[in-house]
Amino acid sequence: MAAPTRQACGGGGGRLFLFILRRLPAPPSPASRSYKVRPVPNWPRRPRFPDPEDPLTPTWQLTPQYAAKQYGRFGAASGLDPARLWPGPERLRELEAEEREWYPSLRDMQEALREKERLREEKRLARENLIKANMAKMPQMIADWRREKKERWEKAQADKLRRGRLLAEAREQLGYNVDPRSTKFQELVRDLEKKQRKQLKEQKQQQKLEARAAALQAAAAASPE
Repeated sequence: MAAPTRQACGGGGGRLFLFILRRLPAPPSPASRSYKVRPVPNWPRRPRFPDPEDPLTPTWQLTPQYAAKQYGRFGAASGLDPARLWPGPERLRELEAEEREWYPSLRDMQEALREKERLREEKRLARENLIKANMAKMPQMIADWRREKKERWEKAQADKLRRGRLLAEAREQLGYNVDPRSTKFQELVRDLEKKQRKQLKEQKQQQKLEARAAALQAAAAASPE
């Protein structure tokens, strides 16, 4: 029985079997099996215009843009007049003004660019002139800073000496065994400072009076009789 089978496969039967295998469709790949075609969207088959009196109607469905969308989808079947979808004169003026503001012409953009470059150049020149002027003043500014620094140091040294003299005077009055942090000692130092400031003020006033009197005498001596 095996011999006839081998004979059949080796003869025309084998060629017929191979021919049938070639004609069979290829098995689907795993990727094609997992792919699912998206369903066709459930578009409305006719134009839909909601009731404007219904409070549940969305506001965007009452706009001209929505009506234009319905006409663009259904055409003449929407029952809309294309002329009514075109913006009116007032809306056209608004669109033109908006276009001039947000989409200027090439000439306007070039003019704005030139103005921007001019302002930038003026700002650069002004900054350079300011730097030159400040550099010319730099030696005098450095000299003034050094003078002010020296004056502050001299004033600090004078205050330190004055404070030392006040503390020494307070110790002489209260005794050297008194704690400088005590309330009595601090009050005495404050009183001595007030007296000293008063004396300095009186001395300055006296100097001003003497200087004024000297100036009057000099003016009287210089004036013809």
